[in-house]
Amino acid sequence: MKKMSRNVLLQMEEEEDDDDGDIVLENLGQTIISDLGSLESQQDFRTPEFEEFNGKSDSLFFNDGQRRIDFVLVYEDESRKETNKKGTNEKQRRKRQAYESNLICHGLQLEATRSVLDDKRVFVKVHAPWEVLCTYAELMHIKLPLKPNDLKNRSSAFGTLNWFTKVLSVDESIIKPEQEFFTAPFEKNRMNDFYIVDRDAFFNPATRSRIVYFILSRVKYQVINSVSKFGINRLVNSGIYKAAFPLHDCKFRRQSEDPSCPNERYLLYREWAHPRSIYKKQPLDLIRKYYGEKIGIYFAWLGYYTQMLLLAAVVGVACFLYGYLNQDNCTWSKEVCHPDIGGKIIMCPQCDKHCPFWKLNITCESSKKLCIFDSFGTLIFAVFMGVWVTLFLEFWKRRQAELEYEWDTVELQQEEQARPEYEARCTHIVINEITQEEERIPFTAWGKCLRITLCASAVFFWILLIIASVIGIIVYRLSVFIVFSTQLKNLNGTDPIQKYLTPQTATSITASIISFIIIMILNTIYERVAIMITNFELPRTQTDYENSLTMKMFLFQFVNYYSSCFYIAFFKGKFVGYPGDPVYWLGKYRNEECDPGGCLLELTTQLTIIMGGKAIWNNIQEVLLPWIMNLIGRFHRVSGSEKITPRWEQDYHLQPMGKLGLFYEYLEMIIQFGFVTLFVASFPLAPLLALVNNILEIRVDAWKLTTQFRRLVPEKAQDIGAWQPIMQGIAILAVVTNAMIIAFTSDMIPRLVYYWSFSVPPYGNHTSYTMDGYINNTLSIFKVADFKNKSKGNPYSEQGNHTTCRYRDFRYPPGHPQEYKHNIYYWHVIAAKLAFIIVMEHLIYSVKFFISYAIPDVSKRTKSKIQREKYLTQKLLRENHLKDMTKNMGVIAERMIEAVDNNLRPKLE
Repeated sequence: MKKMSRNVLLQMEEEEDDDDGDIVLENLGQTIISDLGSLESQQDFRTPEFEEFNGKSDSLFFNDGQRRIDFVLVYEDESRKETNKKGTNEKQRRKRQAYESNLICHGLQLEATRSVLDDKRVFVKVHAPWEVLCTYAELMHIKLPLKPNDLKNRSSAFGTLNWFTKVLSVDESIIKPEQEFFTAPFEKNRMNDFYIVDRDAFFNPATRSRIVYFILSRVKYQVINSVSKFGINRLVNSGIYKAAFPLHDCKFRRQSEDPSCPNERYLLYREWAHPRSIYKKQPLDLIRKYYGEKIGIYFAWLGYYTQMLLLAAVVGVACFLYGYLNQDNCTWSKEVCHPDIGGKIIMCPQCDKHCPFWKLNITCESSKKLCIFDSFGTLIFAVFMGVWVTLFLEFWKRRQAELEYEWDTVELQQEEQARPEYEARCTHIVINEITQEEERIPFTAWGKCLRITLCASAVFFWILLIIASVIGIIVYRLSVFIVFSTQLKNLNGTDPIQKYLTPQTATSITASIISFIIIMILNTIYERVAIMITNFELPRTQTDYENSLTMKMFLFQFVNYYSSCFYIAFFKGKFVGYPGDPVYWLGKYRNEECDPGGCLLELTTQLTIIMGGKAIWNNIQEVLLPWIMNLIGRFHRVSGSEKITPRWEQDYHLQPMGKLGLFYEYLEMIIQFGFVTLFVASFPLAPLLALVNNILEIRVDAWKLTTQFRRLVPEKAQDIGAWQPIMQGIAILAVVTNAMIIAFTSDMIPRLVYYWSFSVPPYGNHTSYTMDGYINNTLSIFKVADFKNKSKGNPYSEQGNHTTCRYRDFRYPPGHPQEYKHNIYYWHVIAAKLAFIIVMEHLIYSVKFFISYAIPDVSKRTKSKIQREKYLTQKLLRENHLKDMTKNMGVIAERMIEAVDNNLRPKLE
């Protein structure tokens, strides 16, 4: 079945209001009304009857109280508009009336009611009768119940913890468990095989809305130059209809007065979206029943991801506490802060002319903070997260397989159909290689190659634009560092501040904030670009469309969010030369240097600002904006607040879901998943922040769906789509990035090399392995007089009588035969870093491969249940078919005997 969505951006082209196309009426002898003509002269339009609102605000039925409302269309009556173009109004009215007439010809029943608050607004209620539901259920291959499922569920292995799980679970007396059935694709000619107790309840409201939306998306209303225009999406985009949506079943704060109403929205708000239910498990079956499998699988994935984050957060906090409690034992930090060591080490200026010499001990506070994150616990945590991400992905596959079985989406791919927008562009006729029959496609092979080339070029161009913005941030960092280096020292009364706010720290914080702002601005641009490219690409099915858009958007966001982190982690401070021969960016800007302790703390700062700022900004967007918009709407309607409004009018004034639906929710979580895994070696508290955010995110999304937005069209979904391979790619990349962060960004490898090789003879002077003297050993010496040999004069001659200064590198001192060349310590460190990366990668990849092999994607229990259900379903259908055949053969035999008797009787007489 094609997974339809009222909110997908499939129609980006502008509707042509001045065209004089043909209004097409279907199933009326193919009557074509040309040149629009006058409406009154046409007797072929079938229009819905207008009925007055009956005063029942909770009613979900037509005025007769029998026919259920499956969908609602909203428009403004052009005849009652005060100022508008008459020609445009007439064309819009005729298109709408042709569309509604064709809906009626397709078997749908319509009833129109004017708004209680604004008589210009008209609500067209749509009902699908039994015959229409059966016809399209067969066409869409919808699985429906055959008989109750008699397979027993296995009892929990943690029986002693039932009291605990009961507290966390939803109260079954409030939300009753759904009865399970054996199901099969519906067929009208085998209707007696299906479990039909009550025709009104056989198709639940979600399925009814999905079938009606399928019809609404394919009914034509106009033909222009032999190209059909059809579908409710296009009509809404062009303004002919203001909205189209299924109804919520009741208000979220109280139950419906209608005793037949299931009050599922009320139950979801009470047991899922309300803050008091924050500790409870999600009622996934009810979510799936009310909103469809696509919404259900998102919340199932988000809940499972959050559960797995709990383990990662506990280990991350333990590693953080280990670093925090052992920071006083950090020998190299003590040396930085010691007045006789760090206080007497004069560091070389980090920029030309304006930057002063500085003492190492001004980085004392940052070195203490660095001890928390750059510890042995970080290495353990990085290895753990490499294994954790594999466990999460493998166990999620198993959980997803269980949901596929429970929600009847195991063979969903058979139901996938072409998008209406794809079908509308199919003008080229080709021969299908499999069926050898003619079929229509939107473009030739050459046209397809051209579109792919143009799309790839556009994606590449915009990625280059993102990289250009990152380069701009780097130039800002290089420029503003000079300002902070001179101004912070000259400000009076800033000694307490300078203790914590060094030029490096000030530059890092401001650059991170500016980077975050630019990221947020570029996101809005890239969204439209990705949509435009995907629409031009014209994927065939809805799944193809969503997957293509997902890959483009993620690629944009990946570069946008992570590029600054990659720069700090792997490029900053790596290609700076040395004081006498620095490396310049663009021939003007001197490359940035890291603190003496490395760039790890700056990477941690960048991650904290981006993760925290992103979480705050997203919650503002998701909570405040819909709430404020609905508040403004209620304020404008206050004059009619004393009137009783029907269910459809209450829902109309809610916010429509974004055109991309859950796309942004997935994207937000996947970007967070990247922060949690790709750079976790620099920030072990990232899983904890993600855990807290996700616990709130689940309830915020639930509150938003149940209280602030119109009900979504239920959609089928088998899995989380293209996000699964994206997570797998991130998991593979995370092993490399974390290994390289530990090797090249942190100072762990140089410290280990010093401890095991250079603290004792033949390279060191200590009698036993120690970290004493590490700082002095890892800071190279530069002769101040050599500045004039490499530049125009000595720019630092007025800054004191310093003869030498120190800088962060492993080079021979002045006067050595190989002065300022890399020393033996440097090559030992490089060899150790490369060996560490190779060993860590191979170790974690081996463990990942073993885990992936040992944990099957589908559990044995689920596989048995799927096979058992398939067997019983086939057996049941075969038995029913044999019964029907036996019954029919008996009837045929009786008729044959009767015919033979009738033929023989005259002869005997």
